[in-house]
Parts: sequence; C-alpha cells; structure tokens
Amino acid sequence: MKYFNLHTHQFTNQPEVLELVNQYPQEFDASIPFYSIGIHPLYIDENRLESDFKILDEKLALPECLALGECGLDKRSETPFELQLSVFERQLALAEKYQKPVVIHCVASFQELIEIKKRLKVSVPMLVHGFSKKVELAKQLIDNGFYLSFGKNLLRSRSVGTELESVFKSIPNDRFLLETDMVEEGIQDVYALAAKYKELGLNELQEIVNRNYNQVFDFRL
Repeated sequence: MKYFNLHTHQFTNQPEVLELVNQYPQEFDASIPFYSIGIHPLYIDENRLESDFKILDEKLALPECLALGECGLDKRSETPFELQLSVFERQLALAEKYQKPVVIHCVASFQELIEIKKRLKVSVPMLVHGFSKKVELAKQLIDNGFYLSFGKNLLRSRSVGTELESVFKSIPNDRFLLETDMVEEGIQDVYALAAKYKELGLNELQEIVNRNYNQVFDFRL
C-alpha cells in the first residue's frame, strides 16, 4: 500500500490509502471497510455501557475491525477518572481476547497508562495517537513498548515552530505511524512532511511505515 492512515474520523475512500476509520459503538457505520472501534473516555455513558461493550465484543471478532480504539484516559474530561480507568481496563481485556492492537487517546495520564500496561501485562501493540509531547516522554513510552502516531500536531509544527519536529526526528524508525485524525489535510501531506523531517525520500518513508504496519497488524493487503 502507498499510504496507511492509523487514525481518522473521515472516510475518504482513496484506492491508494488504507484508512483506519475511528468508530464509536452507538454510531457504527457498516459501510466503512476498515476501522477501529472503542469507547472514548470523553463519551463514556454508564446508561449504555453494557450495550456498548456488547457491540465492541461483536465487532472486534470481525477481520475488518483492525484495532480497538480510540480509547484511553483523559484527566481533562468531566468523566470521573476512576470510571475511565475501569472502562479502559475492560476494553484492554477485549483487545487481549481478540488479539487486536489498541489506539490510545491519552491526556495528562501517561504515567497511569504505563502503569496499566505493566500491571495488566498487555501483550497486544499499544499505539498512542496524536503524540505531541516532549522527547523525554516519547522515550519513556517507547522504552515501555508503545508506538507513537503523529499527524495533526506535526502539520501544525510547520508554521508555529514547535519542538515536535525534533521529537519526531528522535523516534526510532520502527516505532512510529502516521495519521490525520480530524484535520483537512490528507495523509499524503503528513507523509511528505514526515519524510522531510526524517530526511528520507517518500518511497523510503512509505517502506518504513509499511513495515511498522506489518509489525502491528495481522491484516495484510
């Protein structure tokens, strides 16, 4: 494949792009060919948790469901943190059951995330989407077995001069993926900027991302 988009909320149906489209249990669209599905910490509804988990259980068993997520922890959410922890850990159990990687939303909760991975001995790949933090945290996550995905904030770094460029350059080539999330730019724009920052040709970058995809996902195109 030419391009892999780890996390997007917009299905663009381009033949050269494998898009992992984010889905929520109560808003499931069966027309999307490949997707991840999870309970986002901002949208936990205790009144429908059991029905949400029933849908997760059903969809994760299907080959077109490539990953669990996005799910995770967010200390800036109004959702009680203890409830977030409970729902997240229950979702990780499903990821283990179906041996599907996990696309993670994490805000101000990285130490808890690392602790949970260690305590539960999570064996499936865990991918922190939309990474935008400092190099020290990036190294700590990678040392603990996480993958990091870059997109929206990497594109933003072009104009505002953030240190994310140097952070991205520091990421080992076998530990990153790329995404668009909710930005208007296409995944091609993210690849072009990532290749520039890594001082690689586009084809070289595509080969790297394809290898990383194959490390993480069982589904082969």
